[in-house]
Amino acid sequence: MAVCARLCGVGPARGCRRRQQRRGPAETAAADSEPDTDPEEERIEAGSAPQSGTGGGPCAGPSPSPPRCSLLELPPELLVEIFASLPGTDLPSLAQVCTKFRRILHTDTIWRRRCREEYGVCENLRKLEITGVSCRDVYAKRINPRVKSGRFMRILPDYEHMGYRDVYTCLLHRYRHILGLWQPDIGPYGGLLNVVVDGLFIIGWMYLPPHDPHVDDPMRFKPLFRVHLMERKSATVECMYGHKGPHNGHIQIVKKDEFSTKCNQTDHHRMSGGRQEEFRTWLREEWGRTLEDIFHEHMQELILMKFIYTSQYDNCLTYRRIYLPPSRPDDLIKPGLFKGTYGSHGLEIVMLSFHGRCARGTKITGDPNIPAGQQTVEIDLRHRIQLPDVENLRNFNELSRLVLEVREQVRQEQQQQQDGEGPAPPQGLLSARGPPGAPAEEGGDPRGGAAAAEQPAQSGQGQPFVLPVGVSSRNEDYPRTCRMCFYGTGLIAGHGFTSPERTPGVFVLFDEDRFGFVWLELKSFSLYSRVQATFRNADAPSPQAFEEMLKNIQSLTS
Repeated sequence: MAVCARLCGVGPARGCRRRQQRRGPAETAAADSEPDTDPEEERIEAGSAPQSGTGGGPCAGPSPSPPRCSLLELPPELLVEIFASLPGTDLPSLAQVCTKFRRILHTDTIWRRRCREEYGVCENLRKLEITGVSCRDVYAKRINPRVKSGRFMRILPDYEHMGYRDVYTCLLHRYRHILGLWQPDIGPYGGLLNVVVDGLFIIGWMYLPPHDPHVDDPMRFKPLFRVHLMERKSATVECMYGHKGPHNGHIQIVKKDEFSTKCNQTDHHRMSGGRQEEFRTWLREEWGRTLEDIFHEHMQELILMKFIYTSQYDNCLTYRRIYLPPSRPDDLIKPGLFKGTYGSHGLEIVMLSFHGRCARGTKITGDPNIPAGQQTVEIDLRHRIQLPDVENLRNFNELSRLVLEVREQVRQEQQQQQDGEGPAPPQGLLSARGPPGAPAEEGGDPRGGAAAAEQPAQSGQGQPFVLPVGVSSRNEDYPRTCRMCFYGTGLIAGHGFTSPERTPGVFVLFDEDRFGFVWLELKSFSLYSRVQATFRNADAPSPQAFEEMLKNIQSLTS
């Protein structure tokens, strides 16, 4: 009976129950008192019962059958290797099969492998010194030392008496739903939060663009909260905001793809010098300069407004999940996150994604004019613009004329579709040099710009690029050679996202990691550079899920 229970993992087989019913009370009590590890019950007989002859006739004699081996007969070290290869979520069910399996599943090697393969934990709980954690750090890592009777108070987990099973079940598995990329709900400003397993912690890192206007510099990041285990083997949430070290916090999973954090000790966020000192410190971290260094009055107002607004969210924040855009082989470039210049608003984070014959740039961080979640630029990959030579390109009126011709062509095509004439035939690559509708090349590929990019990209050739006179740029160190250009529209609006409208512009592809956009009406140029970072748990489960995510974050600020 025990063998049946161990093999099926549910309970005694039907035959075992029948034999138990035929037993008397004394026999049943005697059988129940037998040890659970009876060797006679821990093996499967090598031979099977004699099989009947063909057609149901008399037995043709016993026929040998291949021997079968039970998992229970395997040595413990082999079972450890087998169990360690299973998903961690299946191990609790496996422990209910029998006492032997339950004992083996207490082996720390199994859970260490699950922590490493499922969550990337590589630290050794027994040898923290190899990861750069000193004895002093074990007591006071990232926290101002608190002295009591001349000795440090232990404020980090007692790793010497903690197992990987505790780390997996009480920390990693419990908080697995908050891992990945999130957008905080901070009004029009938004943000980018990356929750990762960092050593033996789960840490929420806020990603910040580099200081304006250095768009090619790496991203900056700071911790907002962390989760780890203490001696009582229960997860502890700590707020990392402020300059007085970690303090008590709380995490609540509101619903699917949404959670919130709350600080229970907001006094740790305050500074002794009051709001003026807090503002000066925030300004140095956010902009890398002082207010006296910023001469533009409008820019000073925008900075002060952002500080006042974001300071209201230092005790409680709500986050909504975002996904990285899916990639397809025929995409113009690899989609992803980019840093872009936005005039007096500084650098902002934009997500570039491809949707058939168009590409979209969605703001992950925003400003009072165009808030986070809105589509800042939209590129029509069916209408390529062939720029004039460098001398003519310096003339803004010439560039404006070319773009407006393409816009008129796009308007006519849309009108034809609305009139029921059907979609316009594929135009391939369009040249703004000639009359509207004239193909730039014979036999243009109907797939649009993605296919056309292959030849210039493979040959390494490009065309000279220079900004027209009168077009302003926050970063004058832009590339002087581009691969190709497309017609696009940019979203502009008044303060508070009032009177939004799309205006024509030029999408300029420089290379795999940089592109630009010329805003004709604003006479300004935005340069975008790829965010060079690897994000785990950030891929969309399906293209439909990504599209739904874009709609959700846009509806919050519409």
